[in-house]
Amino acid sequence: MKHIYKTVALGMALLPMAAWAQDDADYNDSLANKVNVAFRTVDKSDLMGGVSSVNMVELTHKNYTTYSLDHMDSYVGGFNGQLQLWNMGDALVIVDGVPRDANNVLPTEIEQITFLKSASAVVLYGSRAAKGAILITTKRGHNDGLKISVRGNASLYVPKSYPKYLGSSDFMSLYNEALTNDGKPTVYSKDDIYSYSLGDNPYRYPSLNFFSKDYLSKTYQRYDGTAEISGGGKYAHFYANIGLMHTNDLLNFGEGKKNGTTRLNIRGNIDLRLNDWITGYINANATFYDARSDRSDYWAQSAKVTPTSQNPLIPLIPIDFVSGDNATLQKMIANSNYIVDGKYLLGGTQSMQTNPFAAMYVAGWTKSTSRQMQFDMGVNFNLNQVLQGLTFKTKFAVDYATSYNTTLSNDYSTYEVKWDQNRFNSINDLTKYGTDKRSGSPTADGTVYKQTILVQGQFDYARSFGKHNVNATLLGNGYQRSLSGEYHRISNVNLGLDLNYNYNKTYYADLSMAAIHSAKLAPGHRDAVSPVMSLAWRLSNEKFMQGTKTWLTDLKLNASYGLINEDLDIEKYYMYDNKFTATGTWWGWSESANSLQTSDSQQGINKNLTFIKRKEFRAGLDANLWNGLITLNANFFDIKTNGLIISPEATFPSYFKTSWPVSSFLAYINYNNQSRTGLDFTVNAHKKFGELDLQAGVTGMVYSCKNTKYSENVAYDWLKNEGARIDALRGYQCLGFMTEKDVVRDAAGKITGYAPGIAVINNNAQPGDLKYKDQNGDGVIDGKDQVILGHWTPDFNLGFNFTANYKRFTLFMGVTGNFGGSGVKDNSYEWVYGASKYSDVALGRWTPATAATATYPRLTTQGGDLNFVTSDFWTYKTDAVRLNKVQITYDLPSSLFKGSFVHSLSVYVYGSDLLTIAKERKYMETNVGSAPQCRSYNLGLKVNF
Repeated sequence: MKHIYKTVALGMALLPMAAWAQDDADYNDSLANKVNVAFRTVDKSDLMGGVSSVNMVELTHKNYTTYSLDHMDSYVGGFNGQLQLWNMGDALVIVDGVPRDANNVLPTEIEQITFLKSASAVVLYGSRAAKGAILITTKRGHNDGLKISVRGNASLYVPKSYPKYLGSSDFMSLYNEALTNDGKPTVYSKDDIYSYSLGDNPYRYPSLNFFSKDYLSKTYQRYDGTAEISGGGKYAHFYANIGLMHTNDLLNFGEGKKNGTTRLNIRGNIDLRLNDWITGYINANATFYDARSDRSDYWAQSAKVTPTSQNPLIPLIPIDFVSGDNATLQKMIANSNYIVDGKYLLGGTQSMQTNPFAAMYVAGWTKSTSRQMQFDMGVNFNLNQVLQGLTFKTKFAVDYATSYNTTLSNDYSTYEVKWDQNRFNSINDLTKYGTDKRSGSPTADGTVYKQTILVQGQFDYARSFGKHNVNATLLGNGYQRSLSGEYHRISNVNLGLDLNYNYNKTYYADLSMAAIHSAKLAPGHRDAVSPVMSLAWRLSNEKFMQGTKTWLTDLKLNASYGLINEDLDIEKYYMYDNKFTATGTWWGWSESANSLQTSDSQQGINKNLTFIKRKEFRAGLDANLWNGLITLNANFFDIKTNGLIISPEATFPSYFKTSWPVSSFLAYINYNNQSRTGLDFTVNAHKKFGELDLQAGVTGMVYSCKNTKYSENVAYDWLKNEGARIDALRGYQCLGFMTEKDVVRDAAGKITGYAPGIAVINNNAQPGDLKYKDQNGDGVIDGKDQVILGHWTPDFNLGFNFTANYKRFTLFMGVTGNFGGSGVKDNSYEWVYGASKYSDVALGRWTPATAATATYPRLTTQGGDLNFVTSDFWTYKTDAVRLNKVQITYDLPSSLFKGSFVHSLSVYVYGSDLLTIAKERKYMETNVGSAPQCRSYNLGLKVNF
């Protein structure tokens, strides 16, 4: 903590000078040649490897998106599209030098995104960036006069698919079948099933379909508008971005019609020059976010509520069906506070006195409100008068985010009907459940806040002595993040040193290191130094390569090796110390409790617990062929993560831990090791054919991982984690469906046992259930029989982007793919048992008649442990190729705007998430218990003034 206070004091001393900006030269460099890396900007040709950058100004013109990292795996090798670089875990996102959320900055606000993958690229950020960092740099004003740009978009979202659940009559038939399979009496008569199948009275014989057009719109919409204003002169630059967005909802009844999200963002970046040696900047951003939603939990309930039941739920009860000569019922209707559209009572049952349909109309609403305020400032000093090439800069930032919920909650009555047996459309009785009670006013709850304070200062030295180029950085960096409900703040404090030398831009050497501190470890082990050494060689500058200049424009090899100490994987504080319960079990002495009691140990002590270590070797190359026709960047990486913290139950005697009394003397230790190896690459091609300009890029990553050391004590090799993949998918090996040959029956036909060699999970198994391989031959199927069935993470990720520009037309296309990963079909749509809702997969169920063609186990009302456990019957390959984006942009001729205040105008249309090519596309595109995945179609307009 004292390290942060010292840094804060330094920053506060410089705050009065924080109204001045960066040097003009920093802004006038082309984004194509400059890359923002840790704490500085470098020439792209001088990068030392493990770094990729994307020019967002250029990209946004041809590929408009609404999320800052949308489909970045199409442009960056080694990025998996889920905040992960080289599959190490979530990377640290840094916006304008401050740790912030990627979803709170829009693509229209961004100038450049840099992906720091290698240890050499992230080491200066200390522990918090040990799994990689993503730098987002927002736009700034330039010394080129006032510029105004206005953009508007209208998007249409179309659901890809909905779950296909069976209607009432099919559900009743299959549920009866499941009861029969379990030796239980059926509950639905043939007459009932027939009446429901006719569908001629949906009130008396309902077949609930949550995805009906009665409840959902075919599409929902999103609208947004953005205004950008920038400009400046010699002494001041400014950039402002103001945006407003609104989306509505698919739900088209009750409160669902009012569902929607509105977002307002305001950003201002100001740069000022005081004199030739002091500049500074101030950045401010405010985001106002409001999301209004119903209180029905509609999507989650859509996966649970069956289309009918023994006491069928009728969402809306028509009043004109209620017997008019029954005064009691008419009085009940008259006293109801909630009559939908003046025609319907809210339906319910004794088991579902509240239900999503009734709740949608009258339960009220919730509005989630979020406010984020971000502020940072800095001062830059050119100290050439002290030492040529020396500069000093400092930064101070304060971010505050808060969110809360406002809820209007109503209680309501529902009614269960009794139908007149002599009149088809007549209700002769109503049973009321609950009480009508309107809430007087909304209530607020769920308040959450987050605050980040950052202070940093650094000296930079950059000087050239003929062909010798020297760069050095000495910095102090610290920030703390406070979260509501958490006692300990998230802290990062470190000193950094970077020494960089190159000779004639041919031979490079770089030494980067960080001194870090962590309060998660015991005193004496809280400080560490993380060093990384990098070397590079530009072969294309060598005399022996001169003969290749006609086709090999540039070729640079680079490599690095280093160690990063990190505490990201230390989950809690005080893991190094003893932990005792306040009151223990029945032994010991406690006068206050008038009994024999004592405290129980929950955790042993290990003051030698230390940082987890990322040891990385990386080798890469950068190549430019035929003067930019083809450019190539590739990195081979081998990362060892050593000293992961565990509680070593397999290493210490069993008496160190007891289940009763609940007690443990086991201390956490640094033990487990992991290895990640892979190759990422990015290949870009650019060629002009007259007025036709073509660009294409291919990105990819080949990846593997394994546990190289693992604390375990297992009886069989197939259970070992050591040597297996980190992301191994384990389960049972399925041998198909059980048949009559697999069971033994008595004279009455009752199953009394199983054939030799057949092992079961429990003794309820019968023909039509899944059977599994008994790996250890003990006659029982249990955890000892689980083997590796695949792995979750793909072996290979692929990205592709293509741009064709002809005259004023621009076509853009983005594609991604992944291969080699596996998944498990384990949601409620696939795993149907008990009284669950039946989906269409159940139609392929096993029966004696369909034993040869069945694709699904027999139906059962029992638990799921017979068939619905992880096995290769349920696993599938997640291999897929996705067409993420196609956009066509047309830039109107500038001659149309001569003499006008309009400088240019562009119109564009695009489609997103258009196509998925995969064997399991249907399953992968169907959401269960949540809103559906959607394709989107957009019409946009951009005007420059």
